[in-house]
Amino acid sequence: MKVLITGGAGYLGSELVIKLNQCPEVSEIIVYDNLWKNNYNLFLHSKIKKGKVKFVKGELLDSRKLEKVLQGVDVVYHLAARVAARLVNASHHLYEQINNWGTAELVYAIEKSNVKKFIYASSIAVYGDSTEQMDINTIPNPKTYYGSSKLRGEEHVNRLMSKIDTYTLRIGNVYGYGTSMRFDTVVNKFMFDAEFKGRIKILGDGNQKRAFINIDRITSILSDLKATDLKSGVYNAVEYNMSVNDLVEIVKNMIPETEMLFVNQHLKLRNIDVKPDNRIIDVSAISDEAFNEQLLEFKNALENSTKI
Repeated sequence: MKVLITGGAGYLGSELVIKLNQCPEVSEIIVYDNLWKNNYNLFLHSKIKKGKVKFVKGELLDSRKLEKVLQGVDVVYHLAARVAARLVNASHHLYEQINNWGTAELVYAIEKSNVKKFIYASSIAVYGDSTEQMDINTIPNPKTYYGSSKLRGEEHVNRLMSKIDTYTLRIGNVYGYGTSMRFDTVVNKFMFDAEFKGRIKILGDGNQKRAFINIDRITSILSDLKATDLKSGVYNAVEYNMSVNDLVEIVKNMIPETEMLFVNQHLKLRNIDVKPDNRIIDVSAISDEAFNEQLLEFKNALENSTKI
C-alpha cells in the first residue's frame, strides 16, 4: 500500500507518519509538505530511518506536481491546512488559498488518478458556536474565516464520495506530546505555560467550552481508516468537551504553583461543544480519569524532554 500525506511534517502528520511507518502493509509513505513553518522535527527527532518514508516539498496549488506525486498512490491523507488558533480571522486570503482552493486542486488531481481512498482532516470549526451540544446532524455555520475555508474544502471533497472511499473527519482540538508539537492550541499551551512559565492566561470568563481529542487517539483513527470498511461520509472526531475553567482546574491540581491570569474577563467567547461520534470513537473509553491520565503523561513527557 502506497500512502500520500499532505501536511505530513506537521503536528498530526508527523505522528501519523510514525504510526504508518510501523505498519507492514504500508510499503511507501510520501510526505508532501511546503514546510512553511520551518518545522523539520519529523526529519530530526522522529527516529524514522531511511526507507519507505519519502519527502516531497510542494504546494497544494501546484497541480502538476500533485498529479505527478499521486502516481501509484492508493490512500491519500489530506492534513495540510493554514491553521493559526489565535488568528482564526486573520489573513482571509491565505485561508481561502490553502484550505479551500488548495483542497480543490488536490481533489481535481485525485479525480484523474487511481487513488482508492481519501481521508480529509476537516475541523469542528465548521459548526460555529452554540449554547447546545452539536452533533453530526447539526448544520454547519462557521463563525471564522478558518471555519469557512474548511467547510468550503469539504464541499470539494464531497465530489469524491460517490467515486472512491472518502472520509471527512471534523476534528476537535488536538492535544498531547508529539514530535512536531503545536503550542497555539489550548491544552498544549496551558501545559507548556504551567510547566515552564508558571502562569496560565485565560481569555474571557473561561466558561466557553471546547471539544478535544488526544493526538494518539486521532492518529489511531486515521491509521485504521486506510483499511476500513466504514461507509464513506462525514464523522466527528471528538472525545472530550469541557470549559476552559475546568481545564485550568485540572492543570492547576497537577501543577499547584501555577498562577492564573484572566484577560478581558467580562467577555463571553464562542462555545464549541460537540458530541463524540460513536461510529469512530469508543465512547465507553471516554472518562475524566482517562483525560487526567493523558495530561499527566503529557506533563511527564515535558519534564523528561528537558533532562540531559
